Formats: sequence, C-alpha cells, structure tokens
Amino acid sequence: MPSRADFPGVNELLTHAVESVGGAERPGQVSMAEAVGKAIRTGEHLAVQAGTGTGKSLAYLVPAIRHAVEKDTTVVVSTATIALQRQLVDRDLPRLAKSLKKPLGREPTFAILKGRRNYLCLHRLDTGAPEEPDDAQLFDPFAVSRLGKEVTRLYEWSSDTESGDRDELVPGVSDQAWRQVSVTAKECLGAARCPIGTDCFAEKARAEAGKADIVVTNHALLAIDALQGYQILPEHDVVVIDEAHDLVDRVTSVATAELTSAMISAATRRCGKLIDADIADRLLESGDGLALVLDDLQPGRMDALPQPLRTGALPAVRDAARACVDALGSDRKEDVDEATARKLARTLLEEVHDTAARLLDAFDPDEAHQRDVVWLHGDTFSANPRPPALKVAPLSVSGLLRERVFNQSTTVLTSATLTLGGTFDTMARQWGLPASSPEHVKAAGTATDKAPPADNDGPKWTGVDVGSPFDHKKNGILYVARHLPAPGRDGLAKSTLDEIAELVEAAGGRALGLFSSMRAAKQATEAMRERLDHPILCQGDDSTGLLVRKFADDPRTCLFGTLSLWQGVDVPGPSLQLVLVDRIPFPRPDDPVSSARQRAVEARGGNGFLTVAATHAALLLAQGTGRLHRTVSDRGVVAVLDSRLATARYGGFLRASLPPFWPTTDPEVARSALRRLEAAAPA
Repeated sequence: MPSRADFPGVNELLTHAVESVGGAERPGQVSMAEAVGKAIRTGEHLAVQAGTGTGKSLAYLVPAIRHAVEKDTTVVVSTATIALQRQLVDRDLPRLAKSLKKPLGREPTFAILKGRRNYLCLHRLDTGAPEEPDDAQLFDPFAVSRLGKEVTRLYEWSSDTESGDRDELVPGVSDQAWRQVSVTAKECLGAARCPIGTDCFAEKARAEAGKADIVVTNHALLAIDALQGYQILPEHDVVVIDEAHDLVDRVTSVATAELTSAMISAATRRCGKLIDADIADRLLESGDGLALVLDDLQPGRMDALPQPLRTGALPAVRDAARACVDALGSDRKEDVDEATARKLARTLLEEVHDTAARLLDAFDPDEAHQRDVVWLHGDTFSANPRPPALKVAPLSVSGLLRERVFNQSTTVLTSATLTLGGTFDTMARQWGLPASSPEHVKAAGTATDKAPPADNDGPKWTGVDVGSPFDHKKNGILYVARHLPAPGRDGLAKSTLDEIAELVEAAGGRALGLFSSMRAAKQATEAMRERLDHPILCQGDDSTGLLVRKFADDPRTCLFGTLSLWQGVDVPGPSLQLVLVDRIPFPRPDDPVSSARQRAVEARGGNGFLTVAATHAALLLAQGTGRLHRTVSDRGVVAVLDSRLATARYGGFLRASLPPFWPTTDPEVARSALRRLEAAAPA
C-alpha cells in the first residue's frame, strides 16, 4: 500500500476509476468528488445536489474508499431504495474495487447490512414459531394452506442459502411466512446465549460489515441505529446518505408506533403460559376495553386524548402490560427454550407498554412544545378492512438527526433534489442543521484542516449544487396551463381532461401521467381510453415494474399512476416525451402528520403552509418533473395542469425548486413542440 505521503489524491483515483470502466470525465462529477473529499478531510458536513447523469455514486464512493483504505476505517453508505442498494453492491462497488486495487495497493472491500428481520433465524427454524395465524385466516383454509407451503419452502431453502438474506429468495414469500423464520433485534437472544449463535446469518453479516471498507445499508437501519440504545452499524466516522430527500420520511416511519387490540391479544398469548393466568387475563381484558373505545371514535388526528382513552383504556393497557413484564422475571440461563419464549413475550409486552405510555405523554398544554402527533387510523370502508389502530409519530426528527447522526460522524447528503425554492436551507432545517451554512475558514496555526472546538459550535455544513449534464432550457419545456380552473374536490374537470387528450394526441402517446390520487388516475385512464387510440396503462392493472417495462417498450403507450411513479420511473428515450401533472401535490388536508407539523410551525410563529405543505409539494414536483430527462439526449414537455403554479403567491417557490426548463403558459407552444418531437421520433 502507498505511504501516507504518496497516497493518491481523489482526482487521481477518480480519473483512474472513470477510465477503467470506459467512461468520460464529467465536470459535475469531478466537482462533487472534490467537495466530498474536502468534507471528509475537514469534518464539515456536506449537502450535494447532483442532477441525474452526474455520476454521483462514483463521485462519493471514490473519496469514501480512499478515506477508508488510508485510515483503515469504515464508511457507511445509506440509501432509501433497494434498487440503489443493489446497483451499488452488484455493479458499482465490484467494478470500482477492481479498478482501484493497483493505485491503493489492495482491493477495497464492501458489504451490505440490513436489519436482523431480513435474515433467516436458525434458532427460530429449529424451535418453531410461536405465532398463530391472523384471525381472518382462521376462517380461510386456502390462506392457511398457502402459509404452510411457504414456510415449508423456507425450511428447504435454509439448507441451501449461504447468506440467509430474504432478498436472495426468488420468488419471495409473504410477510407472514417470513415472520415465522425470523426475529427482530429485540427478540433475538444474542449470539452468546443462542445455541446456534455461531452459525447466525445476521451475526455473520454484521461481522463481515465490521471488516469492510464500505458498508451499504438503508435509511431505516440508519434510523434504528440512531434510535436504539445499542449499536447496529459498525464503528464509522463518515456516513454518506444518498437519496437524502427521503431521509426525513424514512426516519419518521421508523419512529412511528401503533397500538391495536390485536397486538395486546398477541402479547397475551405469548406470555399466557409463562405467568399467572389472572395477570395475563387482566392484559387481555384491557385490550378488549381498548377495542370498545376505539370502535366509538372517528378516525383522524387527535388534538387531545378523549377522556375514555386518557383515564380508562390506555392507563389500563399500560399498567397491565407492566404487570406482565414484572411477572415474567428474568430469563433463566439454564433453559434456552424458556428463555426464548420469555424474550419473545417481553419484546411485545414492552412495545405495548411503551406505546401506551407514549400516547398518554404525547399531549403538551403548550402546542409549541408538543413532540408527537396522535391519530386514529381506520380503513373500515376498504376492500380489506383492518381494525382501528392508535398511531403516534414524531412532529420532527431534526433533533434526533442532529444529535445521533451529525454529532457522531461527518455526513454527506446527496440527491438530485435538495434545493427547494432555490436554497438548501429548507431541507437543512428538516435535518436539524442550521438554516444557513456558515463559512468555514481553516484556522491559522492548526496541524489539520479541522477547526478547533468552540463552545458555541453547531453542526457546520456546506451546500454545493454541481449542476446537471442536461441542458434543460434547450431540451425541455415547462408548460403551466394557466387558463384552466384551479383543481377542485370533485375529480378532474372536463377542461382538464380535454387538455390531457390534446397533449397526448400531440405527443403520439409517449406520456407519463402523474396524478395526485388514484381516483384521478383512474378517471383520466377511463376518459383517455374512450377518446384516444393509444394504449393507456394504469397503475394497479399489473405490477408497477411490469407496467413500466410495457410503457418503455412501446412509444405509443401511456402510463398513468400516482405516488410511486413520481419517484420510481426511469425511462430514457422517445418512449417518454410528455410528463403530465394533474395538480400540485400538496399533502392531503386530513393527513395527520403533515397537518400537525403545519400547526406546530404556526404555534411557534412560522409559516406552516410554506414550511410543511409547500415544501412537500416542491420535493415531489421536482422528483416528478425529473422523470422527463434521464439522458442528455432526452427531450420533451412537462405539463402542469394546475393554474396555481402560475398564479398563486407560492408558485415562485415551487417553480424555483424545479429544473430550469424553458417556461410557457401557451398550450399551442406545448402542443407544437410535442408534434415536432413525435414527427422526429424513430418509427
């Protein structure tokens, strides 16, 4: 390995890596790699906006690998989607490791690390799962039969797999079947106590990750590592968060808890044979009482706990669960099977107890100091109704991220969409970073690039936009249908459907329709199938992956859908030359978390609408309109059929969050451009 003095720099390694994979040097990629290298060197956090086509994976992996090899340490890379994880582990890192072996003096190593629930538990396989079928399945022999077949297949697979990783099982199995052969971190006995601990798949994955230069994980596990009192990820001093626009939502999801009568019944079953029957019956009765109270309540956000919950049902559940935990006592070391049963029972009992206690503590008389939002979730009118559930989520995760992520390690956050309203500050506030990035100057007389500590130091960070290789103004038009009426609550207006038909006809198909609701997507699909000859695919007709492939294979086809299509479609070339957006994607007014966050901002004197609702809309709009350009040669029109983008006061904030397309409000300009593209497209 080269000596410290001769260790190759980031630019040298990047050039070597790009040449070895047959690529071309991109200015944005070089700028990003230099910025990431500086952040690692100085310890100052970095937010990097890098447009699609920049090559950002290589731009952060090269300086990350260099740091890990030079300092003999580990760098954690966190992603939001399985697709990017697989790209990094199956394609980018193997090629990069081989190409950097010679200049670094050894081949860099990498590993993927997931939550324990993603790995087979050999002890669970050996002792059997103590879980019963769901109540609904007790009356469905076909469901029970299917579950049995899936579990049998998992037992057979367990003797063939080397990793025990669920993602390597093809085809997959249902979540319920997988629960029969896996455990959560809280349910695990621990390698020292487990009789099969030396062969544990999860422990092997952790051990491999602990020795790797780069560990690829996901935002959920990063959040669990921050939330739990024990360490899951290996020791690291640098973390790279790709797809950072999704970080807050993923962390919020992990920090959200729920309480249902079914959970209480399951906890009672788990502990029933281990404690006195009277104590277990008390818990079961408290669950029945909770069910009766929830059945009488309306779904939605709670501004205060109803009296039957506050003074009756929730205290009864909390106290009964605590009594069961106390009655369980400690695990007996001499009896592994009993210790396992106690561990499984205690895990669910503590979850019930802690959630009930959190719900009771969630309401502060001063709304500005409230930390959680509580709501009753119910879907009794759906095709597969579920019993009502009490849910509690954090109003903000900024404090958690600041304390448990930014204060622990140097952090690089990157995405194609980080500047909302033209600035990084909006996202920075959500992450727990100061609203404006302070300039960092190297202190005179210090031996390193790191500044000396100061009592008033907050997390220092820099925001860098390395641009995009795409010429958005030349290759894309942003058409806002200013003449249309503002969207209402009664579905798509006739004038909006007329506009969609004219645009799709001008484009010759080739359209991705991004709708704010499934109802609107289906309405547009039915209308266009009646009026146009082009095939119209609608989300839900088949698996999303198959629909996207059909859409990409036939340029005349259109694909209409909702939220997952806003971020999950990558179709380069002439199959996609028109992106339709029916309305600005504000969160639903009855969404409990966003509405509570909006009120909390207003209680502190801020602009709740702009801080929460408009920010949510800007992020989704930027992601959705980004579907148009996936390569430098892509051309087309983004048509926003919501006149408020042109007329409302917040329209400027939203437009500043989008790629710099050439703007117009003239429908004929948009249709003429689409006709020219359609005429020039390959037959």
